[in-house]
Amino acid sequence: QVQLVESGGGLVQPGGSLRLSCAASGFTFSSYRMYWYRQAPGKERELVADITSAGGSRNYADSVKGRFTISRDNAKNTVYLQMNSLKPEDTAVYYCNARRGLGSFLYDYWGQGTQVTVSS
Repeated sequence: QVQLVESGGGLVQPGGSLRLSCAASGFTFSSYRMYWYRQAPGKERELVADITSAGGSRNYADSVKGRFTISRDNAKNTVYLQMNSLKPEDTAVYYCNARRGLGSFLYDYWGQGTQVTVSS
């Protein structure tokens, strides 16, 4: 049974930090590119960051560059999102996504999300 379980969300003041974790099970984690998305109320889901299967390449949305860092530990089947210098506009539900392949051979898994609220 495939599972992605996010944790680490919560309420933080502007300028603060949080570290999100996403624990994977039920599939070969080390073969999947991993993504963090977020969705704020009334807005579309947006890609925040992604990391290749071996962790050699990472990409970030312009809005989080220099503040967020994505990383993974394939031995622990876990992907992380370190979020620093948080702003109120970072408030959203953050989702972990695992993806491999294309078209008919696409494998695409999602977590349930974790709420991040940045407010004073």
